[in-house]
Amino acid sequence: MSNALRATLLSLFGSLALGCASSGPRASPGPPPGPTGATATPSTPADLVITAGVVRTMDPGKPRAEAVAVRGERIVFVGSAADAEAFVGPGTRVVALPGRAVVPGLVDGHAHLYGLGIALETLSVRGAKSAEEAAAVVAEAAKARPKGEWITGRGWDQNLWPGAAFPTHALLDAAAPEHPVALRRVDGHALWANAAAMRAAGVGKGTQDPPGGRILRDATGAPTGVFVDKAMDLVEARIPAAPPAVRERRILRAAEAALAVGLTGVHEMGVDDETVAVYRALAAAGRLPIRVVAYLEGEGALDGLKGRAPDADATGTAMFVLRGVKLFADGALGSRGAALLEPYADEPSTSGLLLMDREALARAARIAADAGFQLAVHAIGDRANRAVLDAFEALGPGRAAALRFRVEHAQILSPDDLPRFAALGVIASMQPTHATSDMPWAPARLGPHRLKGAYAWRSLLASGARVVFGSDFPVEEPSPLLGLHAAVTRQDLSGEPPGGWMPEERLDLDEALLAFTAAPAYAAWAEGQRGRIAPGYVADLTVLGRDLSPDRSLVDTPIEMVVVGGRVARGPAPR
Repeated sequence: MSNALRATLLSLFGSLALGCASSGPRASPGPPPGPTGATATPSTPADLVITAGVVRTMDPGKPRAEAVAVRGERIVFVGSAADAEAFVGPGTRVVALPGRAVVPGLVDGHAHLYGLGIALETLSVRGAKSAEEAAAVVAEAAKARPKGEWITGRGWDQNLWPGAAFPTHALLDAAAPEHPVALRRVDGHALWANAAAMRAAGVGKGTQDPPGGRILRDATGAPTGVFVDKAMDLVEARIPAAPPAVRERRILRAAEAALAVGLTGVHEMGVDDETVAVYRALAAAGRLPIRVVAYLEGEGALDGLKGRAPDADATGTAMFVLRGVKLFADGALGSRGAALLEPYADEPSTSGLLLMDREALARAARIAADAGFQLAVHAIGDRANRAVLDAFEALGPGRAAALRFRVEHAQILSPDDLPRFAALGVIASMQPTHATSDMPWAPARLGPHRLKGAYAWRSLLASGARVVFGSDFPVEEPSPLLGLHAAVTRQDLSGEPPGGWMPEERLDLDEALLAFTAAPAYAAWAEGQRGRIAPGYVADLTVLGRDLSPDRSLVDTPIEMVVVGGRVARGPAPR
């Protein structure tokens, strides 16, 4: 473990008062960790003992061990396999996994769990190599659906198509003339609709672009069928809302998919109160299998903060916590909605869309701060990131840090703004696989001079900023191992480019692992309870089929077991 990483871990876990002020929620230190590797025979045997080839603890005092003992929801011992035998009693479940690796429970710091549930139940056109191929998927779906029923889905990406041009409604009209069709782009920031959907929404040639949105038009001014950012609402507002039973089914299906890839928790970035109610009901009934830290989505959520408070979780064991509010400062780079300081290199007529200006962002930050809620703001372009940082700074010294405000994505940064994350105590919530997905076309969007501040994980860490990793699924695949691979190699799965894309921004394996474990715990106000393997900490564990190596083998590493709160949520049946 490097000295820099040790210092980062100590800052995450060693000073729970760091950045805490009376205006925001405080992280509870929980039970004090006991002596790592203690060998005294316990008064009560453990419920679960796991021995493995290596235990990567993320504990700066003892980074490696061989065994973990769990009683109830908490870890009671970390140390040698021989000493763990003292914690075995008649009722102890002992799992011996030679050659495997145990790490703190992997957490996706920016995901859309409910969105994944929707994606699993609706049409996927992900990976379609042309607009025609995507339309053919729609045509097949239309055969099995009653006339007039909406066909919704996600996943198209014009950057993968010949010519990289946005599609028009004509192909969808031919594929499903009697069904309204609405397909979100892979990044969720553009919508492709057919004529039936536009008729249902009352959208026509005379429809004006809404603030923060853009309707793509043909030479006559008529909508082409593509709606960017807030213009998507014009169509999506007409899609029938899902009832609670459907939301529950989607959440549970997505949670099982998350467990399958080794996740013990997610930060759910943007849900409404109806979905929050379903999450709460599942957690109260003991039916939510992974931890969810949730954020209400949109400016409308700010109006309802008066009289509310973020959920408390003093023990770190809650399965669902409503922590903050998620807003959008701009759109996405792939749909040219990310707000840039200068025009796009490949479309000089636009600099993207700033969905909230500095004044609106500053107002939102004040409202969230006064209510004690954590604010997370989507910002991809350098103009959007600057506007968000300006709004956070306007709160006054230390206030954004006290509430652990977050910038989601922090994808393109001006070199002048990069040091401001550490200076303001703002969390940079980033997604490594965005870099490897975007690298084939991002240079054309940005031009060479702006790449220096793009996907700059190493530069942010070196500046002293706190960096949290996630995937943004279902925009990207949910496996955190894909994120680890992207972070340490900056290569795609075929090994391109040799040496990595902008390799100076690569992280080492422990740094990347920290961003999926200890750092999300800090962002969730749970660093005294979760994020490392040590006595007294909550037993959230991910067990891998082999030890991790900073190469292509990461993505093929099997998930052997997932433990959430001391309960084996996924893994071998007891023997």
